[in-house]
This record gives sequence, C-alpha cells and structure tokens, in this order.
Amino acid sequence: MNNLDYGIIGNCRSAALISKTGSIDWCCLPEFDSSSVFAKLLDEKIGGQFGFSVDDSYTITQKYLNNTAILVTSFSNGVDAFDILDFMPRYHKTFGGYQSPPEIIRFLKYKSGRPKFTVDYAPKLEYALGETNTYIKDDFIVSLTDKEKFDTLFLYTDLDKDAVVNAKEIELTEDAYFLIGYNEKIFKPDVQKAYIEFERTKVYWLNWMDKTPAYERYTNEINRSAITLKLLTYDKSGAVLAAATTSLPETIGEVRNWDYRFCWIRDASMVVKVVSHLGHKNIAKRYLNFIIDLIPDKDEKLQIMYGINKEKKLTEETLDHLSGYKGSKPVRVGNAAYEQRQNDIYGILMDVIHQQLVNFKTDIENGEEIWTITKGIVWVVNKHWKEADKGIWEFRTEERHFTFSKVLCWVAIDKAIKVAEILGKTRKLKKWIPLEQEIKADIMTNAWNEKVQAFTQSYGSDDLDASVLLMEPYGFIDAKDPKYVSTVKGIERDLSNDGLLYRYKNKDDFGLPSSSFTICTFWFINSLYKIGEEQKAKALFDQLLSYSNHLGLFSEDIDFETKRLLGNFPQAYSHLALIETAINLSNVTEEEKVMECMRDNVDESDTL
Repeated sequence: MNNLDYGIIGNCRSAALISKTGSIDWCCLPEFDSSSVFAKLLDEKIGGQFGFSVDDSYTITQKYLNNTAILVTSFSNGVDAFDILDFMPRYHKTFGGYQSPPEIIRFLKYKSGRPKFTVDYAPKLEYALGETNTYIKDDFIVSLTDKEKFDTLFLYTDLDKDAVVNAKEIELTEDAYFLIGYNEKIFKPDVQKAYIEFERTKVYWLNWMDKTPAYERYTNEINRSAITLKLLTYDKSGAVLAAATTSLPETIGEVRNWDYRFCWIRDASMVVKVVSHLGHKNIAKRYLNFIIDLIPDKDEKLQIMYGINKEKKLTEETLDHLSGYKGSKPVRVGNAAYEQRQNDIYGILMDVIHQQLVNFKTDIENGEEIWTITKGIVWVVNKHWKEADKGIWEFRTEERHFTFSKVLCWVAIDKAIKVAEILGKTRKLKKWIPLEQEIKADIMTNAWNEKVQAFTQSYGSDDLDASVLLMEPYGFIDAKDPKYVSTVKGIERDLSNDGLLYRYKNKDDFGLPSSSFTICTFWFINSLYKIGEEQKAKALFDQLLSYSNHLGLFSEDIDFETKRLLGNFPQAYSHLALIETAINLSNVTEEEKVMECMRDNVDESDTL
C-alpha cells in the first residue's frame, strides 16, 4: 500500500483505521490515546491487525454509507459477494447521554453465492511491547498480555472461533458479526443485537448530518470533512484531537514523526469555529467547558496543548521496538512540544470565544467564566506579546518574533474588545484599544520587508511563510490591500510547487522541509479567492481534492512528486481548511458573477 488508503471509524471515544482491503491496521482502546491493540500501520510485522483474505477472483471496493461514519468494504467475484460494515457504536441513550462503548462491530452482510475467506486476527496489545496470547473460550476469544503491562481484548462472533483464530477457510451463508471489545460483555452479543447497534448508529449519524447545511457545490466534500472532524472530538472532556494517529512521518524515512493524539489549543479552536459555523453548537460548548476547566487560576498561562483528559504533562517517549511507518523511525508517544511557548494560541482562542458569543448569543452558558478568561488572556498578551516564541510550526530550537504569533496577539486584543462590547463591559476599552493599535503598528513596521515586498516569517527575516496568509481571514488586513496582494504573490512565487505549498523553505531543526503541508495549500487557495483570482483558486482546489485518498480523506502532508499522503491521519487541520475553502468557493459561480455584472450594468444605465 503506497498511500494512506484508510477509512476512519469512531464514536468520539476512540477510533480505528481500516485499509481499503478491510484490515484494521490501527486502533487504540479504550480511548484515543490509549495503547494500541492493532498497529500494523507502524510495524507491518509485529504491529497487529484484523483483516480478511479472499482469493484473486474477488474485487474489493470501499465507501462510506452516505452521511455516516459507517465504512462499507465490499467483496465480490461476480457470483459470491458480501459486505463488511464497520463502525463503532454511538447513539443516544434513553435517559440522556450517549452510548459510546470501547468497541468495534464488524457486521458481515451476506449478499450472494458462497463467498469464502480466511480471517487474519492478530491483536498485539500495549503497542506490541510484549507477547500477546490469544485463547478460545466458550463465549468469546480473549487476547492477553502480561509481560510489560497487563491488558486484555475480547472478540465475540457467531462464526467458528477455531476457524477465526487459526485462519481456516470460512464459507459465509448468512449474515454474521464480530464485536471487538475492551471489556468483557455482561450479556452475550448475537447477530441481531449487532444489527440493531448498526441501525442505531446509522440513525445517529444521519440525524447529526441533518443539522449540517447543504451548499451549492462541494457538499459531499464538506459533509465528509465535517464527519471526520466530529470523529476527532472526545465527548468525555470536550477535547478535539489534531489527528487519530502517532508517528506517521512528514517524509518517508525521516524523523519528523510526532504523536498527534492530543488537543492543540490552536487546531481545536479552529475546528470548533468551523464546525460551529455548520451549526453544531454542542461541540463548541463542550470545548469551551474544556478550556474553562483547564484555567483555574486567573493568571495561569495556557499550554499550547493538553491531553484529551486535560493532562498537562505529555512526556515524550520512543517505542524503539516498532519499525515505524514504511521504516520511518522513531515511533513516539507523548509530545515534548507541550512545554513550548506559542503566543498565537491566545488570539485563536479569543477568536473562537468571540464566534461562540456571536453565533449563540441567546444561548450562552458560563458567561462569567468566559469574561474572566477574556480578561486573563488580555493580561497575558499585554505582558508577553513583545517576547519571541516558537511559532505556529513549533521550531524546537531558537525563539523568534514570528509574524503569525504577533498577528494573533493582535487578534486576541481585537476579539477581546468585541467580546467586551457584546457583554457590555466597555470600561476596559480605554486600555485595550490603545494596546490593539500598538501591536498593529508594531507588526506593520517590523513584519513588512520592503526588499521582498511581503510580510515575512519573522521580524527582520527575508523568508516567506504560508501562515502569514491568515492575516486577512483574521481581520488584520484587507484582502485588496496592496501589501497583502503582494504577499500572496510572493508566497506563490517562492513556496508553491505544482500547486502545492511549502510551509516555509528555510532550514528548521531537521533540515529543509521536503513535503507540502496540506492546510497551507488550502490557505493559499483561499487567499487567491479573496484577492480576486477566483477561477485560479477553483482550479487549484479541484486539483487538491483529487489528491485525497479513495474516501476523500486527507492527512497532514502531501509528497510533491508522487502526491501520496504523508503525516498523521486523518488530520483535523486539513479538513477544517477544506470546509472553509469549499464554502468560500461555493458562494459564487461564474454564471452568477456574469448575471451580477449584467445587473450592475443595468443599474448604472438607469442612473444615467
């Protein structure tokens, strides 16, 4: 497999990646950041998987059940056929809350003939650190490890358990099921109960998607991205994950391999802003509660990231026994970046707070806590905005005065002023408005490079950086401002490669970047649209969409030459930017622009 040809299933507690041939190659239970039970993704020999093998006469296709997170893998040779419907149960309980057990159900739907297959069931618990032994019991199959840590995994099925464990040929004559569970079941499952779980989960997703507005164009792409973002939310705390995986490399064979199963304030806030725009306000409410719970002290500085259960210490370790994705070591768990200082997170958080107040001002909870957080953020920004930091790209060596960080410090104050006005707390404005003006003047003076004719990566630098494209969406500068237009053109000249963008091209801690950062290309396309180059933007967007995998999913990076997906997967950053771009490009068609122009001409003639 030369691409990240995986589908994601999940239930807002954990997730699993399933290959285009129906193999579960990545899953952590009971939660997103738990140890893996299947990790073939990170080591093809010892990682562990749960797949199906058929002979060469079968064709295998895969799709999502429309507007759901249920993945359908179809096996057919023209006569013999069956489907695997994969999902993690999620639905409303009778008396409130959600049923989201740490389980995967694989419902085998018999279709025709006498389909035959063997099962490759090889769980490797605790990141495959020790030996995992599998035993057949009366009611289930249990896998156990107790060398490094004690852990168990249960498999229920109505197929022959000996045939499953020992990879003997199975002939399917009727519907069947597998249930993989972290916990032993109190009541024994059966195929009818598995089907009921399927129907309940399907209804949940159809109802959730019914709240999402339809657009003239790109509706399917928007919907799939919205479901993917929902799958990366963690109900228990309100956290939003950056991705479902760890250690998928930005470039094959290199060491830019990080654990993304955490909640970055920046990524999560951007996701919440986009999903709120689509009408899903509960995600925003839970996330704000997550933030409120994290800041007990009025002067406590935010970390850039937290564990999904609000952990503040995310010690980074390497799993040297795993060979890594396509041999790309090291495999990391934890992320040392939690200790970094990145001043942009305050502006991004204030932006989502402001959006929450604007979108749901008649339904605001925790208003007093939000106002306390707002004042605390202004206090921190006022004290620290002149300091250097690690920046959005988390450089692990020197700190600099990054333009994006400075712009987001300005955003923090700008949005705080707007929040104060909404809440009627205008007495603060006499101090906050001069601070906003001071930060903006500093940026205009020091971030603009006259020689390069662009806003550059950091003060005094000649290097360009895709993150400065966000100066316009965050309201710092108008899209038609000559300096912004010139910056977009400069970034296109220096950072674009066949329509894909580098984040930057200057050396970082690990040398020169060698893959495209997917969100940057979306930012660039948005910027082209905003400066008036709509047709070029649409052409590049359509081209970029063609680089998704077979299910419309994106990872963090794309290889410039092969266009294969790289980096952690699926990436929340990429899908939130896809939604934003698709909505922008859905607004105006060429036909509509011609009609508008004709109307303008008629209006002008009427006034002559």
